[in-house]
Amino acid sequence: MATRNVRVPDASAADGALSRRRLLRMAGVGLGLVVAGAVTTACGPEEDGASGGTGEPKPGGGTAGGDAFTTPPAGSAPRALWQEPTGVGSLGSDEVLGVVGNVVLIADDPLTARDLATGKKLWSLPGAAQPGARLIMGGDTLYLASGEYDGDLVGLDPATGKETWRSRLGGGYAQPRPIGADAERVYVIAGILEKDLSSRTNVIAAVDIRTGKAVWNEKRDTGTEESGLTSSVSGERLVYTDHRENLTVRDTTTGRQLWSKKISRSNFERIAVHEGAVFVADGRHLRAFALDDGAERWALETEEFDTFNGPAVLEGVLYASDSAHALWAVDPATGKRRWHNPELRDVSVPRQFTKVGDTLYGATEFDENGGVQAYDARDGKLRWTYNDGTGAIDPWYVVSGGKRLVALHGRRLTALPAV
Repeated sequence: MATRNVRVPDASAADGALSRRRLLRMAGVGLGLVVAGAVTTACGPEEDGASGGTGEPKPGGGTAGGDAFTTPPAGSAPRALWQEPTGVGSLGSDEVLGVVGNVVLIADDPLTARDLATGKKLWSLPGAAQPGARLIMGGDTLYLASGEYDGDLVGLDPATGKETWRSRLGGGYAQPRPIGADAERVYVIAGILEKDLSSRTNVIAAVDIRTGKAVWNEKRDTGTEESGLTSSVSGERLVYTDHRENLTVRDTTTGRQLWSKKISRSNFERIAVHEGAVFVADGRHLRAFALDDGAERWALETEEFDTFNGPAVLEGVLYASDSAHALWAVDPATGKRRWHNPELRDVSVPRQFTKVGDTLYGATEFDENGGVQAYDARDGKLRWTYNDGTGAIDPWYVVSGGKRLVALHGRRLTALPAV
């Protein structure tokens, strides 16, 4: 196992095989929406065979809607606090699920908010959002493309669902979609309408929150696709990847492109931004680039023929898994490994992360042996795996709020105690 920090030329790593998650997302997100099937009825927490991967009920859990959680024995997953059905499923964006304060948001059909403690529906808005859309927060406002497909951008109060902001960009743009927001602007990608109503080029634009008008727009290269962007806003930098395997950074004030690099694996992969650097999975390598000039700060290498999955930075530590079924914790400033757990051959590795206290939680891909996993954040040891027992091959997503986790799997939303 190669674990040293290395310096390698750009785009030298092999792309590796496409995962099932990426293939399904390309089929769904590339169309602009996820097709929603019939709503299925989830069984309640006491009826569900929630388990640590064995299909048998496990002890532990808590009182539904309460705060008194019981820590399960070692190796056992907690029971669900509540479960609710959803309509859109979990083959949409990575940001289809979110928690704001005590509100759980899901870009369902309709857009829905639930109480984090009880699962009770707080509000729902038919036609407010495109099913499976990214939930983009800027300040205390949720920004979405209008579910009416009229080219408008809307801002909602996540606590009440009330519309607090709207921008009408006019007829020149085709289906603008938010890709990031901050306290002053919403950043969107949109096609440019031609006279024949086709759209062969697109722009990235910044919309001023006070006026609702575009303060800048930058035309992207001809043939560059609008779907498949992974993006992040950090201070005066807008960072994104795209289908053309580019990693690009722009100045949020002017829209000027500061730099762009080719990377071998970008489509639908997560990127992480932290303290002036962007971190990307680039085939066999995990790389860090300076936001201001694109200089490579460090690169970490996994086993030959294996690839890294998209990273996350939580509380100053970078976490990533790889196709060798290993989990890594890395110092984002130096690339120095804090710990490495290669003993996950018999389980699915997490692809998306959240953290509560000394526990790192991960959501796995489609494998029936996966689910929501809990790791000791100090050494990377796996504590338990929660699986809802449905057998659905959909990916898992997990977010945290206070002492609770919320997981999306297939057409089921589950709350777990963060223990």
